[in-house]
Amino acid sequence: MRSLVVYSSRTGNTKKLAQALYDFLPEKKEIFPVKEAPDPKDYSFIAIGFWIKDGEPDPDAQEYLKKISEDHEVFLFATHGAQVNSDEVKKAMKKAEDLAKKGRIMGIYHCQGEVPQEVVEEARNMPNPPDWLADAEAAKGHPDENDIKKMLQLVEDINP
Repeated sequence: MRSLVVYSSRTGNTKKLAQALYDFLPEKKEIFPVKEAPDPKDYSFIAIGFWIKDGEPDPDAQEYLKKISEDHEVFLFATHGAQVNSDEVKKAMKKAEDLAKKGRIMGIYHCQGEVPQEVVEEARNMPNPPDWLADAEAAKGHPDENDIKKMLQLVEDINP
């Protein structure tokens, strides 16, 4: 089975998860940023990672998720500044599932990711600050080793 790890990462959080996942997978694997990713047709297992923007997967990841076909086993993973069970995150993960629905979703993982201070400051200065801003402090230091272990355990349990 050929495996492909594709990720979109604005701050390095999702890339960190993608690299850990790539290192964990058995041979016959490749990893690419989403903008450089090949057509998924030659792969049977595809892990797609993204960051969440306005309650949705980031735009580049959304375009790639549309390429998934019935021939693919899919693992979705994401990082975000909001709390894990927030409505924004639930909405984004549902949208990712819907975009990749032609494939067989084998697992889904998401965790908080540290929000850069300049992004926090920019959000604070908005007339209507985003909901995730209240959660940004708790996201510091994430994804951490525990977040990575949880993701890899989930991947191991699905046996790609």
